[in-house]
Amino acid sequence: MYDSIIIGAGPAGGTAAYHLAKRGHSVLVLEKNSLPRYKPCGGGVSPAIAQWFDFDFSPAISVKVDSLRFTWKLEDPVEAKIGIQEPVWMVRRDIFDHFLVKQAQNQGAELRDNTEVTGIEFKTDHWQVNTANGSFSGRYLIAADGAKGPMAKWLGFKNRKRQLAGALEAEVTADVVNKNIAHFEFGLIKNGYIWNFPKADGYSIGVGTFIGGQPQDFKKILTEYSQLFNVDLTTGKQYGHPISLWNGEQKLHTQNAVLAGEAACLVDPFTAEGIRPSMFSGLLAAQFISEAIGGDINALENYTHAMNEQWGTDMAWAAKLASAFYRFPGIGYKVGVKRPSGAQTMGKILSGELRYADVASRALKRLIPSLGS
Repeated sequence: MYDSIIIGAGPAGGTAAYHLAKRGHSVLVLEKNSLPRYKPCGGGVSPAIAQWFDFDFSPAISVKVDSLRFTWKLEDPVEAKIGIQEPVWMVRRDIFDHFLVKQAQNQGAELRDNTEVTGIEFKTDHWQVNTANGSFSGRYLIAADGAKGPMAKWLGFKNRKRQLAGALEAEVTADVVNKNIAHFEFGLIKNGYIWNFPKADGYSIGVGTFIGGQPQDFKKILTEYSQLFNVDLTTGKQYGHPISLWNGEQKLHTQNAVLAGEAACLVDPFTAEGIRPSMFSGLLAAQFISEAIGGDINALENYTHAMNEQWGTDMAWAAKLASAFYRFPGIGYKVGVKRPSGAQTMGKILSGELRYADVASRALKRLIPSLGS
């Protein structure tokens, strides 16, 4: 009988496993794929996550970005240093996720990868988790199996508010000239943007749309965009995947179980940042499940409240900003991105130094009068 079973070995699952094991709890992590495994993702990580851990992430970081470059339909460029204490980390998810899980194992957590969960059953006071490789028992469950995982549905979260966005991403090997610059293109994509994040030996190039709309030819647009960097996307695989955006306050706990990471729809609806919120949810899930193990009958409900208050409140601002910006991106680019402080503000949000609540109301005031003029 484990104190906690965690389904999914991504950033949320790895973080929760690390902190629960560090507190002395018995932890089992179940992951359907063999680790390390590829995960389509731009791989931008806020350095703010370092404060939640007592080890050095350097072995898992590919490069660090201290500058952002924006374009509007490939023209009208804006480039600026972010001006933050620690540059934004760029990681490859196979390396980063595996590194994090290994830290949890060092604390005593058990990992069973290549083990897909086939069903769950609640037995009086604990969960039985069935897999192709046998059954396991745990007092508490953390569902961290991502946007496409079945756990949320199996746990009874059938009618939750979900806003699924779409993304197409490719990892390509290339000689990267400026490893310290992350690129963002607005205008070629409706209701979203294109990103190009440097890695030590190539680029992560992707496109995402965040507020719905008409279907677009992502592949064609990405192929054209990548040519600017002398990259041939046909040399590598392209991966389409859903993104679970935060879509309002909602319940994230049930009987002896919580949702974390993209299973909890935590992705930033403006930037599509998902790694930091996933890790934050893993951190809080570990804290409150530890309290539940200690006898606090309100602990899991408190997890829901904490996530809604400490992440959701700011995401409500992010959603308002996304709705205005992506519906009128030309104006957004002009009055937001092209402002002298625009790149720094974006960088500070990505790095965790600023919250949307600090800037969104002013940004919306600038954007909305411009819409009327």
